Amino acid sequence: MTRAPRVLFVTHNVPRFPGDAAGSFVLRLAVALQDAGAEVDIIAPGSAGLPADETLEGIRIHRVRYASDARMTLAYTGNMAETVRGSWSGRLAFGQLLLAMRRAVRRSLLEARRSGRPYDIVHAHWWFPSALALWGARRAGDPPLVITMHGSDVRLAEKTPAAHPVMRRVLRSAAVRTAVSAWLADSAHTIAPDGPIVVSPMPVDTRLFEQSNDATMAEASRAGLLFVGRLNAQKGLADLLQALSQAPCAALTLEVIGDGPDRSTLHALADQLGVATRVCWHGALPQQALVPFYRRARAVVIPSRGEGLGLVAVEAQLCATPVIAYADGGLLDVVRPDAGGTLVTPGDLAALSEAIARVVADEATIERLGRAARHSMSARFSPKAVAARYLAHYREAAQTQGAR
Repeated sequence: MTRAPRVLFVTHNVPRFPGDAAGSFVLRLAVALQDAGAEVDIIAPGSAGLPADETLEGIRIHRVRYASDARMTLAYTGNMAETVRGSWSGRLAFGQLLLAMRRAVRRSLLEARRSGRPYDIVHAHWWFPSALALWGARRAGDPPLVITMHGSDVRLAEKTPAAHPVMRRVLRSAAVRTAVSAWLADSAHTIAPDGPIVVSPMPVDTRLFEQSNDATMAEASRAGLLFVGRLNAQKGLADLLQALSQAPCAALTLEVIGDGPDRSTLHALADQLGVATRVCWHGALPQQALVPFYRRARAVVIPSRGEGLGLVAVEAQLCATPVIAYADGGLLDVVRPDAGGTLVTPGDLAALSEAIARVVADEATIERLGRAARHSMSARFSPKAVAARYLAHYREAAQTQGAR
């Protein structure tokens, strides 16, 4: 492949409107690739109220209708697996989604070939459901397939042994397989050891999150702690609330951004622990709105388990805000003690409380850790750097398929 490629993304998650957090990193990669000279189109599931075809940030998105508006609710909410397991109507909608996505991809490949501008690469994000939808549908002459695993797809397979042979077969169909963190690659390789899985994270819009200059950073007024994420067990806010109740500084506050199934339970826990007056609940916010929260936090705390990567950690550190996280999952890749990060043994609430007290104790520590973290994130997650890595993956995929 000597020219910049034409790439077809297949995904179940991509922003529905400007600023939407759902699958924002998928769109960010598409934009970065296009800035590097590639051409990228996206196929994604439909949802009630969304147009079939639109353009976001210069990227064409086709959303595939797969059911009635009332039942077209599987994508964009983060609970697809639960919905599918929870009811026969969910399973039926899921089958329809897979079939509709498969047909849409086949139609797009055929139309592109007939137009004289064929796609060079099909890039499926998440093996489940996107790459699964393509399994067994590939034909001679189709462009090579790249599969990227982001976290929820591998966690699902880990919890579902019956899915292991399916995952192995799906991954075998790809010329190149990537995962967004080393932990995720290792976990996936344990299930599907037939071929290499390359670590290659998604990009972050560094222009949005980085401080413009050191003077601006120095002028920022730091407040309390910040948590950003879904309100569910995996994200670990319950642990943070308990650590907050044990923190030696009784005036330390916490801002919570996010929503989810455990919202009422977590509100009740804060009240039970006696920290309700120190917690401010903001609900879910668009990505652009997160920047001032990151910048004014003394530290962002991420007590989650099994993160595929931990983009909140990347974003916070780009804002020169220290991150305290559990030493688990993809967070081990992005929260590095040698680059301003602080890691704590998962579930050790006393250690979490102590780490919080140590990091936020004085402005000099916050500034020192924040500067180191910002430098590390800028070097690894800029759109230009990530786009260059994926263009190299596409060249490798083309060479691999050509050698078969």
